[in-house]
Amino acid sequence: MSAPTDPRDAAPQYVLPLVVRLERAEPPERTDALEASARAVLTFLTDPRTTDPAGDWHDAVHAWTDGRIRKVVRRARGAEWRRAEALDGLTVRHRSATVRVFPPVPLDGWPRDLARLQVGGTDLDDTEPPAAPAAGTPVLWLNPALTMTAGKAMAQTGHGAQLTYAALPAAAREIWADAGFPLAVRTASPERWRHLAGSGLPVVHDAGFTEVAPNSATVIGDHPALRLP
Repeated sequence: MSAPTDPRDAAPQYVLPLVVRLERAEPPERTDALEASARAVLTFLTDPRTTDPAGDWHDAVHAWTDGRIRKVVRRARGAEWRRAEALDGLTVRHRSATVRVFPPVPLDGWPRDLARLQVGGTDLDDTEPPAAPAAGTPVLWLNPALTMTAGKAMAQTGHGAQLTYAALPAAAREIWADAGFPLAVRTASPERWRHLAGSGLPVVHDAGFTEVAPNSATVIGDHPALRLP
């Protein structure tokens, strides 16, 4: 007897492309890039071009969310970045990092100027350990037991931001959006991760296509509005 098929797998598969600007002379800080990716996804999902049924991106986003919520991060510099920035999408700048997000595309139908960009080579570092998040800041906590490239982690923080936003009540969503989606990305201590994993907060489970084992828990979204009293 065959295992039941997930209806998301029967739908046409789309991917949300993100491109991080990675100039040789001035690479972004790793944490800045992870936070920029998360904020770019949230900004994209709440843009009128996505939310308005007549918006330019609405139908593509609807098709994307019918299947697996895939995100792929590529890197660009110089002329590559300028070509990517000329394509339909939106750019988010966050401290040292710049990320552009584009409307979903078919899994095997990337625009040429995005398909030619490299997925690998996103091994970014922080020059200094990031400070503790300010009180009240939503935090996307990374699993301390996993090792991921910055590109992979950027996709995961994008997932985490999306799941966290979806879990919020409407009023909290509006407040977060009006504030410009402040958030922090940090790696949890093993003790904190164990506590968060049992708290009922949104958890990203990766499909395991790259870098980590299938169903690995990669990110937990910790928004103050989701914490139990």
